[in-house]
Amino acid sequence: MNVATEPASLRGRDLLSVADLSADEVLRVFDRAAELKAEFRANRRHASPPLVGRTIAMLFQRPSLRTRVTFEAGMNQLGGHAIYLTEDVVMGARESARDVARNLDRFVDAIVARTGPHAVVVELAAQATIPVINGLTLREHPCQALADVFTMRERFGRLDGLVLAFVGDGNNVYHSLALLGAALGMEVRLAHPPGYGPNAAIVERAEALAARSGGRLTFTNEPEEGVRGAAVVYTDAWTSMGQEAEAEERRDAFARYRVDTALLNVAGPDAVAMHCLPAHRGEEITSEVMDGPRSMIWEQSENRLHVQKALLVEILGG
Repeated sequence: MNVATEPASLRGRDLLSVADLSADEVLRVFDRAAELKAEFRANRRHASPPLVGRTIAMLFQRPSLRTRVTFEAGMNQLGGHAIYLTEDVVMGARESARDVARNLDRFVDAIVARTGPHAVVVELAAQATIPVINGLTLREHPCQALADVFTMRERFGRLDGLVLAFVGDGNNVYHSLALLGAALGMEVRLAHPPGYGPNAAIVERAEALAARSGGRLTFTNEPEEGVRGAAVVYTDAWTSMGQEAEAEERRDAFARYRVDTALLNVAGPDAVAMHCLPAHRGEEITSEVMDGPRSMIWEQSENRLHVQKALLVEILGG
């Protein structure tokens, strides 16, 4: 993620990782998202929808509420159309990712893929000439991170030097937040149980980005140490999709890492809580925090719509 003085056009480009965008390009997406959000909130519509006649295909091998609805609704609001394809019709015993990509390349304007192995979106992008957007893989969740950091900028008015404390598993959401936050000059912390740290290659790349931007990555096994002085305390499910067999073991390992009012108070009186959802109330986060006045969870969920619409406009080029 090289910081450019003049952001290159995103038209026709893939988004497989947040590191595919420069810092300036991220901020341009954020500015576009702010414009789209303001117009939509004022009128519940866009006066001149910029993607009339455009179509995306959504290849989903994993269940979804937010990613599916925000991309489908977003394309509709922008004047275009989204086609939802479930796992039983694509990419598996029936057809290979290569063949799916080559077919869709001739039918639609872009592909949004939500899958397990990151290699699937890489293969789709390699075979298709149209843009491929990562809607979630086990390695990264770039659309989620973009919406989250956009929400932080809305709340605090800045990103440089902002402290984000992620409490829990060093998972795909953490990976994308670490890469994005590091590139934008944030301090991204991770408080995790021993044995549940992030991918070493992701950390190495994020640390290189932080060295250029003035950002910072830190790690601890102590939740209180991780959140102290943080502006944002972020958590995610202890057991992600595909890890169901580990649920009991993970519940024991993560028991000290619940985000409750006491832990939020350690961060400070102005700290806010965030969660990418779905949440397991009473496990990684309490209902008191989720539904309380310091929760930014519903705002970050809404911002998936606005940020993804901005991405679609920038990538499909109006």
